[in-house]
Amino acid sequence: MLQPEVESLVPGQTFDRRRFVKTALGSAFAAAALPVAAETIKTDFNGLTAGEVTIPSGGFNMPAYRAQPEGKTNLPVVLVISEIFGVHEHIADICRRFAKLGYLAIAPELFARQGDPGSFGTIQELQTNVIAKVPDAQVMGDLDAASTWAGAHGGDLNRLGITGFCWGGRVTWLYTAHSPRVKAGVAWYGQLVGEPTPLKPRSALESVNQLHAPVLGLYGGKDTGITQEHVAKMKAALAASPDANAKASTFVVYPEAGHAFNADYRSSYVEAAAKDGWQRCLAWLKANKVA
Repeated sequence: MLQPEVESLVPGQTFDRRRFVKTALGSAFAAAALPVAAETIKTDFNGLTAGEVTIPSGGFNMPAYRAQPEGKTNLPVVLVISEIFGVHEHIADICRRFAKLGYLAIAPELFARQGDPGSFGTIQELQTNVIAKVPDAQVMGDLDAASTWAGAHGGDLNRLGITGFCWGGRVTWLYTAHSPRVKAGVAWYGQLVGEPTPLKPRSALESVNQLHAPVLGLYGGKDTGITQEHVAKMKAALAASPDANAKASTFVVYPEAGHAFNADYRSSYVEAAAKDGWQRCLAWLKANKVA
C-alpha cells in the first residue's frame, strides 16, 4: 500500500505523492514511482565526480546528472536515458555504476522544458501533463547537446554509446538512427511500434533502415505493453533491412520478466534478468568499441 508520506534522501525533508520536495537532480525518487522497494541498489560516490550539471541546448539551460571517474579524461561516454520518471535516484545510480567501470555517464533531464516529472503523484498525471508534450525533435537536439558537453568535459566522443529504459528505450532506438556519433545502443524494454503523431512522427520500427550503430534490445517475455508480437515485428524488420547495423542488432527476451524488470526500486524488478541484462549491456558496449 502506498505510504502518504515518505522520507526523502535529503536529511530533514519529507515528501508525499501530492507535494514533492524539489531536490538536486538524482537525489530523490519521483513521486509517481513510490513506494521504494527494499531491493533498491545504492552505488557510492567513492572515486567519482558526480552530481548535477547544466548543459546549454537550443537557448535552454538543461539540467543533467553526470558521473565519471575523478580526475580522469579520454573516457568512453554513455548517454543514460530515463523512464518517464525523469532523472531520479535510480537513473543517477545507474550513471554511478557506469562511472565505477570507467565511463563518463550522463543522464540529461529531457522533460525539463515541459515540467518537473518528479512532482506528479500518479503516472497518468505525469503522462498527461509532461510526457505527452515532449517532441522527439527536442529530445534529439538535447541529446546532441549532452554528447557535445561530455566531449568537452573528459569524454571521448569516438567512443559514444547510449542506453535507455522504457521511454528511454524507445529514445535509444531513435537516437541511434539520428546520430552518426553513436557506436552502440542498448534499449531496455522500449516501445517499438506506435501510431505517428506531430510530436512523435516515427516509431522505432520505422527507424531500422537509418541505424548508425547496432542496438541490443533487452525485453521481458511477460511485458503486456510491449508484446512479443511487437518484438517479432521488430526482429523481422531488422532482418529484412539492407542496413548492416540493423542486421547486427539483436534481442534478448527474458521469459520470466515483465516490463521494467531492471527497476530495482519497484516491484517489477526481476533480479536474474536485471543482472544478466547489465552484463550483456556492458559486453555489447565493449564489443562495439565503446568501452
